[in-house]
Order: sequence, then C-alpha cells, then structure tokens
Amino acid sequence: MNIKPGTTLPKYRVESVQKSPPPEGVQDGEWCSYVISEGNSKIRGYQLGSFHDVTQYVECVVDKLNMRAANCYSVYTSRKKK
Repeated sequence: MNIKPGTTLPKYRVESVQKSPPPEGVQDGEWCSYVISEGNSKIRGYQLGSFHDVTQYVECVVDKLNMRAANCYSVYTSRKKK
C-alpha cells in the first residue's frame, strides 16, 4: 500500500474472511463472507470465489479504502471529476 508520509496509519482492516453458504436467493457456488472493520464500524459482504481469491479481493478493497482516507477523499462517496 502506498500512503503519503505524515498520514495516519491505515484505518480499515480485514477482520475476517470465511467460507459460507450462498446468500439467500443467489445461485449456488463457492461463496465467502467477509468483514472489514474501522473502529466500531463494520462492512459485511459476500463474494463469489475461492477463499484465496476472496481474501485477495478484500485486501485490495481495504487498501483502496485506506488510500482514499489517507488522501483525504471521502470513503463514503465517489470523487467528482473536474
């Protein structure tokens, strides 16, 4: 992860990734659930794929959230193009 010098440590982290049954109403397949945390806040989600692939996906999401937070962009809204 590339964070500018002088910024705070990463806020978001992967709390868990685990194999799980498919979400209700969704096709069968190899599913994992995950939790990303930041303080008391949690982001819970499901992703189709192997444990390894989903773990990589979630780590990438966390890196992007931390980079946006470190660059003072809101992690809750998309940036507007000028």
